[in-house]
Amino acid sequence: HVDLYRTPERKDMRERQLIASTGCCVQVVGLDSGLTVELVKDKVIVNTFFTRREERRKDGGMRGSREERKNITVVEARQLVGLNMDPVVCVEIGDDKKYTSMKESTNCPYYNEYFVFDFHVPPDVMFDKILKLSVIHSKNLLRSGTLVGTFKLDVGTVYSQPEHQFYHKWATLSDPDDITAGCKGYIKCDIAVVGKGDNIKTPHKANETDEDDIEGNLLLPEGVPLERQWARFYVKIYRAEGLPKMNTSIMANVKKAFIGENRDLVDPYVQVLFAGQRGKTSVQKSSYEPIWNEQVVFTEMFPPLCKRMKVQIRDSDKVNDVAIGTHFIDLRKIANDGDKGFLPTMGPAWVNMYGSTRQYTLMDEHQDLNEGLGEGVSFRARLLISVAVEILDTTSTEIVSSTEVQVDTDSKNTFVTGKIEEFFLFGSFLEATMIDRKIGDKPISFEVTIGGGGESDEEESELIQQNSSEDEADDDGDLVSVSSSPPMKPVITDRNYFHLPYFEKKPCIYIKSWWQDQRRRLYNSNIMDKIADKLVSNHRNTVRDKLKMVQNFLHRLRFLADEPQHSIPDVFVWMMSNNKRIAYARIPSKDILYSIVDEETGKDCGKVKAVFLRLPGKKGFGPAGWTVQAKMEMYLWLGLNKQRKDFLSGLPNGFEENKAPRTGSLKQVFQLRAHMYQARSLFAADSSGLSDPFARVFFSTHSQVTEVLSETLCPTWDQLLVFDDVELFGEAGELRDDPPIIVVEVYDQDTVGKAEFIGRTFAKPITKMCDEHYGPPRFPPQLEYYQIYRGNSTAGDLLAAFELLQIGQGGRAELPAINGPTDSDRGPILPVPMGIRPVLSRYRIEVLFWGLRDLKRVNLAQVDRPRVDIECAGRGVQSAPIVNFKKNPNFSTLVKWFEVDLPENELLHPPLNIRVVDCRAFGRYTLVGSHAVTSLRRFIYSPPDKTQNNWASTGRPTHTMQDAFLVLSIPITIFYIFCIKKKKKKKKGEVEEDDETDERMLDWWSKYFASIETLMEVRHLLYCFLFCLVGIWLYSVYNKELEAEYDNFEDWLHTFNLYRGKAGDDDEAALDDDRIVGRFKGSMCMYKLPLSEEFTREAGFDPNMGMFQSIPHNDPINVLVRVFVVRATDLHPADVNGKADPYVVIKLGKSELKDKENYISKQLNPVFGKAFDMEATFPMESMLTVSVYDWDLVGTDDLIGETKIDLENRYYSKHRATCGIANNYSVHGYNMWRDPMKPSQILAKLCKEGKLDGPHYGPGGRVKVANRIFMGATEIEDETDLVFTVYEHLALTVLKHWEEIPRVGCKLIPEHVETRPLLHPEKPGIEQGRIEMWVDMFPMDMPAPGPAIDISPRKPKKYELRVVIWNTDEVILEDDDYFTGEKSSDIFVRGWLKGQQEDKQDTDVHYHSLTGEGNFNWRFVFPFDYLIAEEKIVISKKESMFSWDETEYKIPARLTLQVWDADHFSADDFLGAIELDLNRFPRGAKTAKQCSIGMVQNEAELTCISIFKQKRVKGWWPFVARDENDEMELTGKVEAELHLMSAEEAEKSPVGLGRNEPDPLEKPNRPDTSLMWFVNPLKSIRYFIWHNYRWLILKALGLLLLLLLLGLFLYSFPGYLVKKMLGA
Repeated sequence: HVDLYRTPERKDMRERQLIASTGCCVQVVGLDSGLTVELVKDKVIVNTFFTRREERRKDGGMRGSREERKNITVVEARQLVGLNMDPVVCVEIGDDKKYTSMKESTNCPYYNEYFVFDFHVPPDVMFDKILKLSVIHSKNLLRSGTLVGTFKLDVGTVYSQPEHQFYHKWATLSDPDDITAGCKGYIKCDIAVVGKGDNIKTPHKANETDEDDIEGNLLLPEGVPLERQWARFYVKIYRAEGLPKMNTSIMANVKKAFIGENRDLVDPYVQVLFAGQRGKTSVQKSSYEPIWNEQVVFTEMFPPLCKRMKVQIRDSDKVNDVAIGTHFIDLRKIANDGDKGFLPTMGPAWVNMYGSTRQYTLMDEHQDLNEGLGEGVSFRARLLISVAVEILDTTSTEIVSSTEVQVDTDSKNTFVTGKIEEFFLFGSFLEATMIDRKIGDKPISFEVTIGGGGESDEEESELIQQNSSEDEADDDGDLVSVSSSPPMKPVITDRNYFHLPYFEKKPCIYIKSWWQDQRRRLYNSNIMDKIADKLVSNHRNTVRDKLKMVQNFLHRLRFLADEPQHSIPDVFVWMMSNNKRIAYARIPSKDILYSIVDEETGKDCGKVKAVFLRLPGKKGFGPAGWTVQAKMEMYLWLGLNKQRKDFLSGLPNGFEENKAPRTGSLKQVFQLRAHMYQARSLFAADSSGLSDPFARVFFSTHSQVTEVLSETLCPTWDQLLVFDDVELFGEAGELRDDPPIIVVEVYDQDTVGKAEFIGRTFAKPITKMCDEHYGPPRFPPQLEYYQIYRGNSTAGDLLAAFELLQIGQGGRAELPAINGPTDSDRGPILPVPMGIRPVLSRYRIEVLFWGLRDLKRVNLAQVDRPRVDIECAGRGVQSAPIVNFKKNPNFSTLVKWFEVDLPENELLHPPLNIRVVDCRAFGRYTLVGSHAVTSLRRFIYSPPDKTQNNWASTGRPTHTMQDAFLVLSIPITIFYIFCIKKKKKKKKGEVEEDDETDERMLDWWSKYFASIETLMEVRHLLYCFLFCLVGIWLYSVYNKELEAEYDNFEDWLHTFNLYRGKAGDDDEAALDDDRIVGRFKGSMCMYKLPLSEEFTREAGFDPNMGMFQSIPHNDPINVLVRVFVVRATDLHPADVNGKADPYVVIKLGKSELKDKENYISKQLNPVFGKAFDMEATFPMESMLTVSVYDWDLVGTDDLIGETKIDLENRYYSKHRATCGIANNYSVHGYNMWRDPMKPSQILAKLCKEGKLDGPHYGPGGRVKVANRIFMGATEIEDETDLVFTVYEHLALTVLKHWEEIPRVGCKLIPEHVETRPLLHPEKPGIEQGRIEMWVDMFPMDMPAPGPAIDISPRKPKKYELRVVIWNTDEVILEDDDYFTGEKSSDIFVRGWLKGQQEDKQDTDVHYHSLTGEGNFNWRFVFPFDYLIAEEKIVISKKESMFSWDETEYKIPARLTLQVWDADHFSADDFLGAIELDLNRFPRGAKTAKQCSIGMVQNEAELTCISIFKQKRVKGWWPFVARDENDEMELTGKVEAELHLMSAEEAEKSPVGLGRNEPDPLEKPNRPDTSLMWFVNPLKSIRYFIWHNYRWLILKALGLLLLLLLLGLFLYSFPGYLVKKMLGA
């Protein structure tokens, strides 16, 4: 069994790869799950993995580890739950943890910190790693802090996203210890996984606007609901069977001697890993068939962002636990998210585990296989398991709120796994060829196993013989299980391979085994596989738009066809020699499973199939594993024992079981013709960078070789190999439809030692039976390209055709004659015959020899007199030697040509070989390097279309949107300046606003930020003005290199890399870049002869230049190079603290400019804003290197990354990459024209060079160029506001539409900024960051350009924010009075600007407020530096006392106000807070009553103001905090006044802090009760008693008076009565 893998260049589905190789491989490797014909380079294995991750390569984990970088930017957090927090974010991947800095007293911290995690592990291991984001409250050196919430996902989920990244997404935090608590906040972050060679397009990191819709930008893959629920994942472990021995027999005997009994030497337990958590069952002591009946319970969000569950059986050991076997459960395969879907559900089902061989050894070299890394080479055990998921109701009171893993006994262990049936496996070895001769000539046997059964070495195999009557097949005689073929001595095929003489008698095996009958699942899987195969075969020629739909459907089918609940283990075929296991093949049981319904039968059941054996485990990779260990033609059948009568039904006719052969033999005799035409792009196997290739063709037990062609990577063998008398067994019709495979191996012939393997390909011949006519459409066969593979990487293409012709009764005389041309020079070699070889035509190839660059030494000697040799199809031409390479590396004679016969079909054109040799003394020539141009298509000359000369638009003006805006540019500019200079009118009750954005403020950075859609100054203008600005004044900001946008500037001058040295293999981590020894600059032009004379008769045609008319001369030229470096982003950290101190180094030729003194401290996103001027001479100094280094105080500075730019190709390009064409022509201001040539001069020059008519300027703003009319503005305004007429705008309009000009037109490069990846030579292929820059070039023989435009970083403007806290109201009362129980608060207000927590300011305390009212009249003063364009405050401070210098931070301008309750003997109590974004915050309420919590909750719906526009604002704002239920509550209101002043204004009118001079605020009118008890206790008592109990006191006094009166009445009444009665 051989694995082929998909190349990264072919991004299509693997099924398309099959189509591309003409379908021949579908039958080749039909034995792995599905159609495992993938072609994947080791380093890009991940791409395949995520195209269909469920079909990941089984050996993915074993392959060479892949360098991965995980980039994470933690931007900010919002809505964190808790009071007055000091949050820190912890980023954790596996065991690697990194922390952000701590932000004090905020629930909305802003970090913008960047982390890089480097891994060098296999992809499977990488993708299963869990990424965990946690927010921790008040973590420091002494304490670990309290966890607020976490968010988890696996790395694979990130890699499966578009561009392998989440950008500016919000991760939802949840508390793992309390799942009922709900959302704990959000973290905004960027996460990207960068692998070798991955080109990730990151959006431009500019200004993070705070208008983010959190709900709409959650960090979730597509299709996952926004609100995920908590769920329990129940993994029930029942029992295991078939565990292998885990000890040697010697140890077993020792233990028996000590213990006195022979016990099973394995103590198994099951470990389940999911979402970063681990659960274990109990250990079952000494048991090969352990029973657990336990369940492991995980609590995780659903749907989980971790796709795989890892289940391992492990052997418990006191020293080190060892994995016995591993199984992965992909949750997507056991769930359905559709309308009629279901939660992940599986089993109870047996899962089969595979790994190393079952024989125990102390040092198991394949132990990795048991850990789940790589394809298992043997059955290890099977485990009865079930998975269920239950969504939790978090409102329930009985729920366990923790997410700790629980393991408990499952009492309900009643389960049904299906009826146990007896299965019968039959296999026959029809052919065993290509057995590697390294094995030795000891007898070889083959062993077949299914599950633990079938491992036996002693039994004699039965034989099936030829020519049987079929009725004997029904004989149900009791067969003895036989699992191996009889040992047989191999026979030599050729110098590399043996074969076994399986001619008349074919050995076979019979194995009986008992398994649960789960065939229905496998049948369904086979049905879907067959539907998918049919889809592939029916859509080979589908148009592209439909192909995507078909591929998506195919994805789905293949996904569904992969059955997660296999009951029958896979079948293993082992080749044994000298009692050692040499090589194996693994065959999925479903592929050979029998069913009476044809659609349900496995695709290889009862069919003869090619099976390639390979070395097990790690041995199977690298050069040792590339050689085929053996090629088997096998017949396999697996079914129920009671269906056994059908097991021989699929054998080729003429075979019988246990019978002697008849007299008449029915074997078929064929002749194979292998038409080996040529190969291209072969692997370089010699140190010269070339190879001496020959091809070896294998068919059945025959092999032949082509001739050896020396020193070429593109051999044209043009050779017919004829294999006579090839005997094939089987029925004629079957052989016609499904002939055996041809294996072609390409080798490099070495003078000493064995030929070196280059690569291998497979083909199927077109078969002709003797009764068929040899003619169209099938014959003669057409030449086709076959991809050659070397291990897992491509190693070239073979152009060949193969035909298999049956030899009938009349012998070979009846075969079609080989009527090729006789070639006496080549001796007995037959060329490819006419009809198959391509039809040739005469072509002329003109070669432009421009120059050679950067040639490295050869054998320690410098190259001095190089020459270029061009060869194609045996013909060629040589350049004139370069006389002195050091002085001038360009050629003196530019154009030469040669004629050659080439195929008319362009696809069959042979490669063109470029070789550079050094002409040394005494007539010696040394090869410097070579290059093979595999496709000549782009160099084929096509004559201009004459119809284009009669344009439909001749004489008609060309109008475009942009032109319309150009016409309007002047009035709009004036109107725009008028608008922004004009002050806004005063609204009622508002302070006059002074809009600072005037034209003087616009600078280069204004253009830059506008170009990436974040310019502050234009945001508030009307959209039409914005569009005009965009149309005229903006840059083109490219998110990639300029070369990628303009085809490497190879419009006429091409660069060919020259290679020398042996090519590296992916497994050896070598790259072709290491083999580059120089570059050849030139071009080719190829055309059929004779050429039309019209072309050569054109005016000014120079016959010496051929098709390369009007190209510039290649004499040395002096150029001023001006390099502008704007900024770098996402640099790789170079220091221990996770940061870097970057600076720029520019190198051109021998000149080097270091900007070391201006390094930027502790920044991974530095803004450089530098321009560097250098003088250079092309071609000697044409490679510009821009490097970013990390400054170190001690030791040498470290290279972070570099980018190289070939300036010469840019300089000579027709796209005019010397200086970008601006969108607008201005003679002054920030948008001033940079090029020394004005637009009209550039246009005149282009017209002259292109031999165009024009330009002709006419009235009304018109210009005519080559019969095209353009319109534009003709008036321009100078610095004195005078308007005068020029044609520059008009010329600029033409330049911007130059690609519309026929024949010579092409897009001219606009004013731009390009983004280039930074690479490190020691980490090839992995970006170390990106740099934004551009390059201008000016020839020194032209007028000198003006000074470089100033792009130095904007200096922040100094401001002062004055905040007056007037009053508070309705502040919640926190304290209880000791004597009276009265609620009160000692209120004070604290404030600071975000990022300046150490400068926080407090008001004085308003003691004993009983109503929540506080009076302060207190002023805060916050000076700060501010960047208007970026809306950021700039803070420079030392990170710690050990820091060498200050670090600059840019953070949003946010004011935090908090209200506190002061306590004397304990910590102050936090009551509430509000955070105001100074750029957009809600306008304050006019009164305390109008102030509500809605001002915070509905901020998006309210009109917002900016303090930078408003300058002064006063009002009431709410204080808020979260209550016990995590809901926002109003905790007070504050009346404040914000006043923003520039530093100059503040200096003119200074104020004091608090209520101090100058400009003091008056003291607040606070009630006396606010004084303390001990200052005036009587007053306090009076106030408190009277204030609280006055009504009670009044009532009591009234009652007392009443009682007194009553008492007096009762006292005086008797006396008064007596007096009255007696009349006294």
